This record gives sequence, structure tokens and C-alpha cells, in this order.
Amino acid sequence: MAAPVFETCHVACCANRTPHVLSWSRRGLIAFGSCSSVALYDPQEVKIAALLNKHTDRVNAVQWVHREDCPETHLVSGGSDNSVIVWKEHDGKFAAAAVCSGHSGPVCAVDAVPLRSGQLLLASASSDSTVKLWTFSDGAECLQTISFGSSFMMDVSLALLPDSEPVLACGGDDSKVILYVQLNGQFQKVLTLQGHEDWVRSVEWAAKGELLLASCSQDCMIRVWKLVVKCAPQADALAEEGAIRMKEDVFEVKGNTLETVLAGHENWVYGIHWQPPVNKGSMKQPLSLLSASMDKTMILWGPEEASGVWVEKVRVGEVGGNTLGFLGCQISPDGSKILAHAFHGALHLWYRDKEDQEGEWSPGVVVSGHFSAVQDLSWDPEGEFLLSVGSDQTTRLFTPWRRKDFSQVTWHEISRPQIHGYDMQCLATVGRFQFVSGADEKVLRVFRAPRNFVENFANIGGTSLEKLLASTQDAASLPEGASTPALGLSNKAVFQDLATHNTQEKEGDFNSASAQYKESYFHPLSLTPPPEDHLLQNTLWPEVQKYGHGFEMFCLASDSARTVVASACKASKAEHASILLWSTSSWKQLQALPCHSLTVTQMAFSPDGRLLLAVSRDRTWSLWKRGNTDGSPRFSLYTHSTKDSAVHTRIIWSCDWSPDNKYFVTSSRDKKVIMWGHRGSVECVGEKSSADVLPCSSVLDVGDSATAVTVCPFLLSDQYLLAVGLESGQIVLYKWRPVEDLSSGSDWSKCAETDAQSHTLVVKRLRWRPRSGQAGQRDEDKRPSESGHHAWVQLASAGADHAVKIFNINTLTL
Repeated sequence: MAAPVFETCHVACCANRTPHVLSWSRRGLIAFGSCSSVALYDPQEVKIAALLNKHTDRVNAVQWVHREDCPETHLVSGGSDNSVIVWKEHDGKFAAAAVCSGHSGPVCAVDAVPLRSGQLLLASASSDSTVKLWTFSDGAECLQTISFGSSFMMDVSLALLPDSEPVLACGGDDSKVILYVQLNGQFQKVLTLQGHEDWVRSVEWAAKGELLLASCSQDCMIRVWKLVVKCAPQADALAEEGAIRMKEDVFEVKGNTLETVLAGHENWVYGIHWQPPVNKGSMKQPLSLLSASMDKTMILWGPEEASGVWVEKVRVGEVGGNTLGFLGCQISPDGSKILAHAFHGALHLWYRDKEDQEGEWSPGVVVSGHFSAVQDLSWDPEGEFLLSVGSDQTTRLFTPWRRKDFSQVTWHEISRPQIHGYDMQCLATVGRFQFVSGADEKVLRVFRAPRNFVENFANIGGTSLEKLLASTQDAASLPEGASTPALGLSNKAVFQDLATHNTQEKEGDFNSASAQYKESYFHPLSLTPPPEDHLLQNTLWPEVQKYGHGFEMFCLASDSARTVVASACKASKAEHASILLWSTSSWKQLQALPCHSLTVTQMAFSPDGRLLLAVSRDRTWSLWKRGNTDGSPRFSLYTHSTKDSAVHTRIIWSCDWSPDNKYFVTSSRDKKVIMWGHRGSVECVGEKSSADVLPCSSVLDVGDSATAVTVCPFLLSDQYLLAVGLESGQIVLYKWRPVEDLSSGSDWSKCAETDAQSHTLVVKRLRWRPRSGQAGQRDEDKRPSESGHHAWVQLASAGADHAVKIFNINTLTL
């Protein structure tokens, strides 16, 4: 079998902001909904193992189908596309086995149990005020629909009674928990549990000889209900207090079934999860219940051994920063790890020694990513880390964590330089540890890495700190870190020695941001990447400059020497569509370049820095040539396309340059990708008459709106390698060879395309790593092959599906 061209190196993503979107299997895999995909996350390898794509809208609920003493082979998910999907494992991979359609509103909760017949019984709750019951074997069939009128259920949970009859618990906006039992093939209401004073957010069964049901609510309370089931078909059978019994096929309930009320959270309780008792060898884990709340804490509850009274055993959380608390929680099968997912999608993991049941819980490393569309990304000049910005109002930095023995290299978010108040749109690196970002606030902000980041980056990447500091301008004056004042948007530098750096703030002044956070912000980190609570508070970069446009920022570009930054904003008139040039030394405006009549969608400087290319919503491109006046760079219009002569007939979304400066490429909504240059010559663009800049390729029809394009910085013999991102989320690789006869179309050849690795929504940005090889690998892995080819190259992609993906591409297989 031929080696795959696309090899997924890393996927950065996070959980959707719904309570029931995460589930932990007994085999150790964590499944969670991320945008419209179901992500399978391996916490041992600390990476996304697979993305399951079938839903067409946000995934709201995910649940493994647990079986006794065997790994899970089925997974159930529900989404805002009104459907429930059953995923089944085959040859080690999960695929959609059935799609259950019938709800008229988004599905908010799902559960499933295996029946004695071999079928699966599924329950799904929807905002259409119904709960549907389904059976699945080879296909799915709707068994029953339970309607709740003007109410709707927030969660459902299924369990099997001792005689294998299924029982269903529903918790909803009427503050009640309602129980249904299947009789004669139909589920009938048998009991209503009252006591909560607000919406019931979650319900879950735990089987321990007798059935325990936990429910949690927006009243900040958790209630545990004890149900002792006695099956007595005789008409005169006695029912114990608090028991459900069968009498002539009718369930009767007598007495109070409330076991305990757990009060400890100070805000809405969104999630609960049972940890079954473990008694295997030296591992002894009593029955316990985990809860997650919007008060930013998780509590592990359990009964005292002597009295049996339920008490708080462990409390973790209380993280600060830009977060609103936890929506759900899970416990690992062995009870040594607990996991919560927060309102902003982040996963929070704590762990302890398996053998030490009374040990301390410590924060652990876990996958992270944006919780909204990723708009732009950029590699640092050395290709050792990747920056991304998104509509979740954050800037994130990812880098490979290289163990000292190279036994494992995994990618992690190690810094969150900017946590903002506006949706982020664009960024550009302007040095090894400096970048510019733009947002919907009409302002561009310049950030520079603090000493704390440089030290941690050296530790995590296994790089010499002295070497990094030597390559950093004014390393001695670097601040220790940054903090954001209350009601502010600018990250302020925090210095280790306030007096030396003349902050004009007294050390004892509590109103000083530096004084407040000096002790809590900048703890030295170990070799492991920072957990989420550190990312939220301790990894900001100080802002060193800001400047603006008249409207919301849209795109940025910097030249190869990092001396000039070009910026453009949203525009509906020519007067607002000018490109502004800025000096990276003084951050003063150098020039305004008017040409386009609508928003400039993307810009790119040629590798030698002599030309600036811009493409626009007005369906044209422009080319600007650099000159020098009094030592300052000045750009003049070299050439541009016009609407009359334009090849593209729709918005031009993206552009890029060939590594030898000879050609540039444009991609458009009209599905066309075109290479441009001086046709029939070997000169670089700009070395001949401007009128000679013409299409040098046949028109490549990629079959879908081409939203992103990039040219590999390394040639494959005499061919250029291009990656094209499509509106559908797919990424396609093409090779292009300059030919004299463009009519044949033989200059283009398709190399590879993503399938299951594709984004599920629009590809917003593609970027090749500026160096060959794989980041974080040994130096010998980065060298060209015997044929002179760079065997491995890496491609980063940003998608509207909230994901940042990094692909390893083996050019020897192309």
C-alpha cells in the first residue's frame, strides 16, 4: 500500500459550549463535539486520534455506549442538525452506522444502553419538546416519541432494571425528574421526582445493586435518588418503602426515594458523572460522584465509610482569567483523572497517582484550541512555532513539545499572547518573538514576547536559552510578563523589578496591576506545557504599540526582512480600500496605496521583498514595486488587473508567491486558480515591463470556491507545489510546471487531497512551514533526500470549523 501523502501531525480544537458534549470511554478514549465533528482524543498520547465527520451542524451531545467488561464499539452523538448518529467501530476506525432523523429541533442530549437482544436502545432529547426512543441493530428505527408540550428536557439517561427492563430518566425546565419504564414495548411514566427549584441540567444513573440516580440543577443543588426495584408479578406482593414494584405489569411507587442532597457549589451545577466502584487487586475505589459548576469548580463526592453520609471529598478548580465556569465533567475509568470542559471550550484535566487514593490532584496537560472560527495563522521565521487568531477573540501559540530523549514529540498550546474583547481577524509575524494582530475594533496591536515566554519556550522546545536571548533584540530589557487591567484591552508589561524599570507604580499599591499580579502571575514552569489555568493567566504578551484604520481590520502582511507591515480594512468605497504601510522600527505610517474599490482580502510580499501583491473583493489584483526615498521604502503601483480584462469573475480570496519570485498565484470564488508572471521568460516578476505580467498557466478549475492558496517554499525539481483550500473544507495539492502551450492544460497535475482529514467548513488560511522537515524532530530528519528533494514539509491550515491542523507531507510520494 502506498504511503499516504497527508499525515495529520496535530489538530488543535476544543469542546463545544454545551453540557453533554463530552464522554470518556473505558478504553481511555475521550469523545467530544468540536463544531460539527466528533473528536476522539487520546489523553495518553495527548493528541486527537481522529475526527468523525457526518453532522452538518454543531454537535451538542456525545455518549459512549458502555458495556460490561469490554471496550466500547459504539458511540452516539446528537447535533443542531436535528439528527442522532450512531458510530460503529470497524477495523479500528469509527464510521457512521446510522443517522436517526425525526426531530424538528436541535438534539441537546443522548444516551444509549445495550439490550439483551443485542440491539442498542437510544434516547434523544430535543428543543422540539420531545424525547425519542430508538432501536439500533443494522439500522435505526424510531420506537416511540414522548411529547412534553411547552416544556423540554435538558438531559436523558437510560439504565437497565435487574430484570433487564430499561428505565428512562428525564430532567427538564419544569424542575422535575420524570421516570419512564418500558412496558409491553412502550415507555410509560411511572414516577415524578420533585425537589429541585430550577431547571434540571443533568441526570445520570449509577448501578450498584440498587439503582442510584443523580440530578443537578440551576438551583446549585445535586440530588441523589435511591430506587430499590422489586419485581413481584403476584397481585398481593408487598412493596417496601421507596421501592418500585411490578404489579400486574403496572409499576407502583410508595414512599420517598430521596437519598441525599449535596450542597457545596455556589452557582449553577451543569454536569454530574458517576465513578463506579473499583475493587481489583490493589486498586480500591469506592462509588463516587463528580459534579461541575459555573462557579469554576469540580467536586468529587462520596459516602463516608462509617456513617454512609455523602460528603465532599475533593474540590478542584477556582481558576481565574477569562472563563465562565464548567459545563460538564467526566472521570477516567481508573479514577485517577478528572476532566471538565469550560464555557469557552477549554478542557481542564487533573490527575493523581493511581495507587494513592488520598493523593493530591495536580493540573495536567491536555489538548486545546479555538472555540470559534480560526481566521488567520502564521509561522515564526524559524518555523518552530505557529500563531493563530480567531473569532473567539484570542491569539494562540502552538509548538512541539520535544522530550529530551526524542521518544515522543507532540504539539501543544504553550501561550495565549492575547485575550481580547473583539473578534480577531488577521496577524503577521514581524520578528522571531514579535507579531501584529488585527481585530474588529479597527486597531492593529503589536506584541512582543516577555522573558517568561522565552524561558518556557527554550524548556519545552529543548533549545538553548542563551541562543534565544542572543537573537532577541534588547533581551536585557524584556519584561517578565504581562497583565490586562480591569476594563482594559491593552496588555501591560510587568517587570520583575518595578523600581529599575520606572513603572511609576509603588510596590505596595494594590491598585497597581503589576503589584497585584506579581506573585500570582509568573511562576516558573517545568518542562511540561502549561495547563489551561496557566494559559489563561500567565502567558500574555505585553503590547508595545498600536495603530488603526477607519474600519474593521481584515488582512495583514509583512515583508521577509520584517521591516514593513501592510494592512487593510473592510471597505465598501475606494477611499477606504487603501493599503497602509507601516515601519516596524518606528511604527509610523509610511504610505497609503490607493487602487482597489472594495475590501482587500489578502496581501503577500514577494520573498525578496521587492513587490507587494494585493487581491480584492472587486475581483482584481494589484502589484506594487518597492523603491527607496531618503532611506525609507516607497512603493509605487507596478501593474494591476482591471474588471474588463480580469480573468477572475468573482471575489479573489487568496494569493501567494513562488519561492523564486518568478510567479504569483491567485484563487477566487469562481473556482479558478491562476499562476501569473512574465510569460515565456525566466525573469522574476517586476524585472520586465509591467504590461508583460500575464497568466502563465492554464486556468485551473478546482470545482469549488478556492478560499485559500499557498505555494510551497521548496521546488520539486522543476515543478511548483501548491496547496488549495476549498469552501467545502477540503485541501488539495497540485503540481504546476511552466509550459509554452497553455491550451492543453497539461501544466497542472493533481497530487493528493484530504478526505477524512478535511475541515468541515471553509478553509480560511493555508501556510507552509518556512523550513523543511518536521518541527521538533532531529536535525537529520530535516535534510534533503539523495535526490535533492526535501522529503518532508509541513502545511498548517485554519478553518471556520474552529480547527487548526498541521499536516506532514511526504514530497517523495508526490
